[in-house]
Amino acid sequence: MRFDRRFMVVLGVSLGWALVVTAAFYRLASGRANHAQPEQLKQIVVAVRPLEAGGMVERSSVGLRRVPEALVPRGAFGKVEDVLDRPVIAAIQGDEPVVEARLAIKGSGAGLGPMIPPGMRAVSVRVNDVVGVAGFVLPGTRVDVLVTGKPPSREDTETQTVLQNITVLSAGQTIQNDGKSQPIVTPVVTLLVSPADAEALTLANNEGHIQLVLRNSTDQTSVATRGRKLHDLYTGPRAGEVLPNERPDTAGVVRSPRSDGTPLAPRTDRVAATPRPGSPASASPSAASPEVAGNSGRGAPEPDQIIMIRGAVKKIETFNREQETK
Repeated sequence: MRFDRRFMVVLGVSLGWALVVTAAFYRLASGRANHAQPEQLKQIVVAVRPLEAGGMVERSSVGLRRVPEALVPRGAFGKVEDVLDRPVIAAIQGDEPVVEARLAIKGSGAGLGPMIPPGMRAVSVRVNDVVGVAGFVLPGTRVDVLVTGKPPSREDTETQTVLQNITVLSAGQTIQNDGKSQPIVTPVVTLLVSPADAEALTLANNEGHIQLVLRNSTDQTSVATRGRKLHDLYTGPRAGEVLPNERPDTAGVVRSPRSDGTPLAPRTDRVAATPRPGSPASASPSAASPEVAGNSGRGAPEPDQIIMIRGAVKKIETFNREQETK
C-alpha cells in the first residue's frame, strides 16, 4: 500500500504540534501544583494571656504556635525557656508574639526598675491635684517642670521652666496606662530623667514650688523661655518706668495709646507744674508763672475753669467762686 508523500508530511507536522501543546500544558499544570503547596511554618513563642508591664514571664503565660515564616516578627523567640523569668517592660496582648524589645534582661528584677533605660534615672516628686494637672498626668505621658521661688540676691519671685519633654514612668503605684485616660489622683509622680536633670529636679523640689505642665506626647519641640517675674503680671509700671507702648507728651505726662493702637492727641491745656519743696520756684514769689503774677495785681480773680476731656471731645466750664460764696 503506497502512501501519499504529501499526506505523510502533513501527518508529521500535526504530531509535532500536538507534542508541543502537550508539553506546554504539562509545564503549566506543574507550576500550579507547586504554588498550591503550603508555605513553610516556623514555631514561635506567643502570650496566651495579657502580660502587663512590670511583671515577670511565667511558663503558664506563654506557649508555642506555628506561623508562616514570612509573618515571623523580628526578635521573636523559638523556645519557651528563652523568655521565662524575664521582666516585661511593655505590655503584651494575648496571642501576640513575644519579642526581645518587650522584655528586659533576665535578673534585672521586677516592677519599675527594668523599665529604666541604661543611663537614665527615675525621680519621684510629691504632687497634689493642682501640680499633678488634676490627675491627668498618667504613665507614658510627657510633661514640663516649672519651678517658682525667690532666687538668692533677688527681691522678686520668679517662675522658670527647668525641664521639658519629660516622660512620666508612674503615677503612684500605677506604672501602666489602661488606655481609658482616667484621672489618677495620687500624691507621687515618678519621672524619667537624666542624672543631671535629676539633680535639677531635686533642687527645685526642695528650694521652690514645682508645677507639672502636661504636653502632647508627639510634640518634641523644646521652647526657650525667659521666665516670668512677679512684677511682670501687673500692668502698671514701676516708679520712673515707661512701658514700650507709652510716650510722654509735651508736658511730661505719660499717656497710653487708644485701644485701636492710635496714639492720643497731645494735650493743649496748660498743666501747672507743682514745684518741688526747697526748689527756687517754690521759695521765690518772683519765680511764679506770668499768669499768677498778673492775677496778683488785679482786683478780682479770673473765673475758675474746669476742663473735661471725654475721648476726643473737650469741654470747658467756667464758674465764679465769689458768686457761689454769696
